[in-house]
Amino acid sequence: MDVLFDVCKVQALPDFGLLLEFENGERRTFDMKPLLEMRPFDRLRDPQLFSRAMIDYGTVVWPGNIDIAPETLYLESELLETTAS
Repeated sequence: MDVLFDVCKVQALPDFGLLLEFENGERRTFDMKPLLEMRPFDRLRDPQLFSRAMIDYGTVVWPGNIDIAPETLYLESELLETTAS
C-alpha cells in the first residue's frame, strides 16, 4: 500500500487499545498490548500514562517522547467504519 493517512483523532480504550480516526475517514482500532513488552512502549503499561494519548504531527504520541508510526497504526489496525460518504 503506497498511500497512508495521518491520524486525526485518538481515544485510549480500556485494556490498552486505541480508537483511531484517520484523515481518510476510516475509524480503526489498534491493540497496543503486544508492544508493551518493548521499549519505549513498556512505560505505557501505566494506565494513567497510556490514557494521555494525543495527536501530534499526524500520529499518536504520549508524554515522555513516546510515539508510534502512523503507518504502523494504519496497517496493523482493524477497520471499524468509515465516516466519508
